[in-house]
Amino acid sequence: MTHAHSEAHEEHVTKIEPVRLSREGLPEWLDPVVKAADTVEPLQLSRFLPPESGDGRQSAVLILFGEGERGPELLLMERATSLRSHAGQPSFPGGALDPEDGDPRTDGPLRAALREAEEETGLDPRGVQLFGVLPKLYIPVSSFVVTPVLGWWRTPTPVQAVDPAETARVFTVPVADLTDPRHRATAVHPRGHQGPAFLVESALVWGFTAGVIDRILHYAGWERPWDRSKQVPLDWRS
Repeated sequence: MTHAHSEAHEEHVTKIEPVRLSREGLPEWLDPVVKAADTVEPLQLSRFLPPESGDGRQSAVLILFGEGERGPELLLMERATSLRSHAGQPSFPGGALDPEDGDPRTDGPLRAALREAEEETGLDPRGVQLFGVLPKLYIPVSSFVVTPVLGWWRTPTPVQAVDPAETARVFTVPVADLTDPRHRATAVHPRGHQGPAFLVESALVWGFTAGVIDRILHYAGWERPWDRSKQVPLDWRS
């Protein structure tokens, strides 16, 4: 990001402050997600929780629900293959908190999730209504302490990969495809780790992102029975 663009961006972020959560006017189909956000416990989402020492890099991701031609959908992006961390992996928009995002214990993650989503996908954050936050989780391989921020894409805007050096593509996935048993599998890492995976939109969604999607589908009551013995091997570069 150039210095001029950075200044303009900071000015833009200032205009949309304060960032807050609101559930006013959400579509009814999001009710189960709202309920899950209010009741889910950290260990129900992942066995990897932030270190009690407080170590780790504070970050946030935006789990953005929209409504497309085939009903409810999620916004995802595919990271560039040249990146050092999680290269080529589908993910939610997001990243580390910047100092200007504010307090990581309050609304810092909300601001970071919107800022990162704008920088990576080009969406207009003014069209996003944040309505919930899931418990903080931990990604051991990168030492990220991640706050998953839930959003409703009230006024969708065009999205695309803003910086090809960071993002290969941006796409939406219908929730109907994520819940389709034919698109589900168990990803098996060469080191022996296993976890849920989704084969959607010519992408294999696995790791942290797939784990969070899997738990949202489960606790929102959207999950359908699927064959957990169907395995997809990951290569050593994963």
